[in-house]
Amino acid sequence: MRESGKSSALALGAVRNARATPLGDAWQSLLRHKAALCGAAILAVIAAMAVFSPWLAPYDPSQQIPWEARRAPLTLFDRGRFVLLGTDHLGRDLLSRIIYASRVTLIVSFTAVVISGLIGLIVGVAAGYLGRWVDAVCMRLVDIFLAFPFELLALSIVAVTGPSLSVVVVVIALRVWVVYARVVRSATLAVKEKDFVQAAVAVGASELRVVLVHVLPNVLSPAIVIATLYVGRVILIESALSFLGVGVPASTPTWGGILGDGRSYIDTAWWIAFFPGLAILITVLGVNLLGDWVRDYLDPRIQT
Repeated sequence: MRESGKSSALALGAVRNARATPLGDAWQSLLRHKAALCGAAILAVIAAMAVFSPWLAPYDPSQQIPWEARRAPLTLFDRGRFVLLGTDHLGRDLLSRIIYASRVTLIVSFTAVVISGLIGLIVGVAAGYLGRWVDAVCMRLVDIFLAFPFELLALSIVAVTGPSLSVVVVVIALRVWVVYARVVRSATLAVKEKDFVQAAVAVGASELRVVLVHVLPNVLSPAIVIATLYVGRVILIESALSFLGVGVPASTPTWGGILGDGRSYIDTAWWIAFFPGLAILITVLGVNLLGDWVRDYLDPRIQT
């Protein structure tokens, strides 16, 4: 009886292992990682706030009421209007503007990370696998972009095209893709010397097939890790550009723009700068917590 019970348990364990999927394994690992779970929860709340902002915002974010300007948080006006986080220098509800600004932040950050990741992945794989003059040209291009001052690049592009959401995405992508390119190039140089790649070349596989089937899947992990960690950095870059007035147009609420509006009133109306800064801090913290787990999960040397 003991033998039969033991064999049944082993059979059940084998069935469970057979049914396990990479997505299921990742979910179980995420549940065991409390800090990453907290980060995922933060991002889920921010994403929900961005998607449902028309229903969550209590007031119109662009409605100006000058006689209610710079009112402190938890203020109840005579006509029944209640502002949880106070109002800005033009009397606009701060909570509504922060909720709507989360849309711009997520759109810019994720779009810029994806575009820069694709550019960096293509350039890095081409430079690492083809080598010779292709590698030299790609790496010199990377050096040029790294040497060029980012602020000057942003100011130059905005001066020519004017501030807009698409311009901000392009500017950030032009700054971030070089990080992907250098890391992916190093990973490609290591992968192309592996036995399975050399075997594929020996049997007559085309270079395109070798790259797509054997090289690219093995260099995606570091690129994904960079993407998760750079979402937070891109949020800070977008906020800095909006703070300087060269980002998204002033009519569109952004966390950096709201923070920039409040810098002149930091001594009399601290909440205008404090709450958007707090939103940036919490969002970047959530991204970094989740990014740390992604890095550990994709690194076989750290997995347990």
